[in-house]
Amino acid sequence: MVSIKKNIKVIRHALLALTLLISTIALMSACKVSLKFNGASIDYTKTKTIRIADFPIRSSYVWGPMGPMFNNQLKDVFANHTHLQQVRRGGDLVIEGEITQYSQRNKSVSSEGYSAQTELSMTVNVRFTNNANHSQDFEKQFTSTKSYETTQSLSSVQQELVEQMCKDLTDQIFNATVANW
Repeated sequence: MVSIKKNIKVIRHALLALTLLISTIALMSACKVSLKFNGASIDYTKTKTIRIADFPIRSSYVWGPMGPMFNNQLKDVFANHTHLQQVRRGGDLVIEGEITQYSQRNKSVSSEGYSAQTELSMTVNVRFTNNANHSQDFEKQFTSTKSYETTQSLSSVQQELVEQMCKDLTDQIFNATVANW
């Protein structure tokens, strides 16, 4: 008789545990968690299109591939991180501007009195228009700098450094225009 009571008690606990497990699974399958970490905070009911004009180079010092590299990277960052359709005319959002400065300068001096590091910098002027909310419009300059050892020639590091500066600049522009953190 005692063993039957123990078996009934074990069965009750097993049924209770099974009921809790089934309830938990049913509850979790009914819930949907959706998180989006693309960085953009855009109201797609009001904002559907973006026009990104090519940025001409207005700097006195120029490296030829810099313009197309920057323009392509800027368009790519918006294509990859938003659902905005890029258009050639009009646009709910408009980004335009120019590359205003590309230069290098000595950054540090060695113990022998010679330049040890050189700093390369790139500045773009951006005009942003939000046709759905003009209070967000702005004109602003963004700058990125990268350093390299003076023992290296600019021509040997220029491609890599300009790619890094373009990425940094386009991230700054993206954050300033559509990522309202």
